[in-house]
Amino acid sequence: MGEERNITGQEYGADQIQILEGLEAVRKRPGMYIGSTSSKGLHHLVYEIVDNSVDEALAGYCDTVEVFIHKDNSITVRDNGRGIPVGINSKAGLPAVEVVFTKLHAGGKFGGGGYKVSGGLHGVGASVVNALSTWLEVDIFHEGKIYRQRYERGRVMYPLEVAGFCEKRGTEVRFLPDDTIFEDTVFDFDILKQRLREMAFLTKNLKIILTDERPEETVSMTFHYEGGITEYVQYLNKNKTPLYPEIIYCEGKKGNVLVEVALQHNDSFNEGVYSFVNNITTPEGGTHLVGFRTALTKTFNDYARKNKLLKDSEQNLTGEDIREGLVAIVSIKIPEPQFEGQTKQKLGNSEARGAVDSIVSEQLTYFLEQNPSVGKVICEKAVLAQRAREAARKARDLTRRKSALDGMSLPGKLADCSDKNPANCEIYIVEGDSAGGSAKTARSRATQAILPLRGKILNVEKARLDRILSNAEIRAMITAFGTGIHEDFDISKLRYDKIIIMTDADVDGAHIATLLLTFLYRFMPDLIREGHVYLAQPPLYKVEKNKKVWYAYNDQELNQILVDIGRDGNNKIQRYKGLGEMDASQLWETTMDPEKRILLRVNMDNDAASELDLTFDTLMGDRVEPRREFIEANAKYVQNLDV
Repeated sequence: MGEERNITGQEYGADQIQILEGLEAVRKRPGMYIGSTSSKGLHHLVYEIVDNSVDEALAGYCDTVEVFIHKDNSITVRDNGRGIPVGINSKAGLPAVEVVFTKLHAGGKFGGGGYKVSGGLHGVGASVVNALSTWLEVDIFHEGKIYRQRYERGRVMYPLEVAGFCEKRGTEVRFLPDDTIFEDTVFDFDILKQRLREMAFLTKNLKIILTDERPEETVSMTFHYEGGITEYVQYLNKNKTPLYPEIIYCEGKKGNVLVEVALQHNDSFNEGVYSFVNNITTPEGGTHLVGFRTALTKTFNDYARKNKLLKDSEQNLTGEDIREGLVAIVSIKIPEPQFEGQTKQKLGNSEARGAVDSIVSEQLTYFLEQNPSVGKVICEKAVLAQRAREAARKARDLTRRKSALDGMSLPGKLADCSDKNPANCEIYIVEGDSAGGSAKTARSRATQAILPLRGKILNVEKARLDRILSNAEIRAMITAFGTGIHEDFDISKLRYDKIIIMTDADVDGAHIATLLLTFLYRFMPDLIREGHVYLAQPPLYKVEKNKKVWYAYNDQELNQILVDIGRDGNNKIQRYKGLGEMDASQLWETTMDPEKRILLRVNMDNDAASELDLTFDTLMGDRVEPRREFIEANAKYVQNLDV
């Protein structure tokens, strides 16, 4: 990337820090700038500072970024870039570093002089982190000196000073998030690990080191990938069986758009295509993703026709057919990205579509000509997917016709609620007829529907759509929810505001819940994204004493109850092994009464889509060893699960 360093030929100096507006509103409305004050917003602070260091790497001036989580949950981010300019910015009459940390919309990312491409949150990153921190200190190592300044809740505590001398260069930022703003100020190592690993994959040769000083023994991980996104695809495919050994890599530049694409098919039935712009994930895709899909569909159809892998009588392969089992990374760098919405979910630049389409079409065509065996195996898988899709379409059409003939009939085993306003309604997915019978008796008939399932549903991670749609339990859920799936999905037709999975607190119950979540994640992900999916939390213990009853949902609650009522021979403790052990009144009181029950909402982080896919692959895929390793690594987080 050396030749990409300075598109304008200008020096990166103090006057290239341009001021757009002031800072005051950030503390009053933090959600406008970092999305929320929850855990997600807290971790976003780290990403904003790291983004600045990565921008230095993209510009060719930095190859190492270190991130430390200290014992007090403060953060240090250190890089070996050029260092934030310390000279006086003529427009502000202040040192440029002070402008960066105290003025909103100030930085080297505006005007094209400081950086050719950059990530970050619309250029407000450093000042927003400063505004939302109890304190922040910055050290700049520049021309043999250490320049330092400290801020408290965004206010300058002293003028920029020379604090010492050094031989290195770069920037070090230390900050402590403000506990009066954030709901929780404890950083999650795993969340940071996932994002920093992704940044390292997307920035070839950049080394990112994450160190957690909070455990008794310091934990440190290094992310460094010379292969960049080809290693990313390899990582995402590690629990699957690739159809061919090569990872197809396309790279090029068209206009001002730098394009990198890596892809490889595996033997699964799910698509995993992830798109990025200037290292920022775009979960809703955009023009760059459209360009990739267009190139893929056209190139493989042309290849299949030319090499007689599609019969003259057969229809063209659809993009969905070709992308079955595909893992791909689409990463572009562009000087002036235009995103739809503040959260940068979707790219809008029209030139990105043409650039990706052109580069992928040309280089993929060349690769297939040079590797005919790979082209053949991909096309054969796509043809099988096409036939399965056609069978699934016929099954769906038959279901639609039946529904039309019998007046949109609901599954026979569904005990529906009488209220027809979805906002007031909820459906319990219950395992087994015994628990289903208790739930039907216990429920509030006006607003609570019950759908009992017989046994474990099909593992959708291991099946094509035609087989999935032939499964009676899955069909019952699709019909009951009312939304349809895949291209037919319409969340406005959802019949219940809450979909509540209610299973036993044992290994079988956990497996059934995981199978259900896998189905919802793969076929109706918007139900999870929009907050409609919940896990019921039945109690683990019933305690009786002198005709009084208490319920405990974990061992800690049980111990507290026993402390409160006294530990003696009059205590009767029942350990519930399953929902079927409760009668209807107990099930209502503990698990279904909206006034008393505990529900866990299932959340989905769009920013961690690739890691989420990898987790489902690990837990629900064919390979045993990765699953065993995952369970061993995460067993410490499991409580009260009967074996």
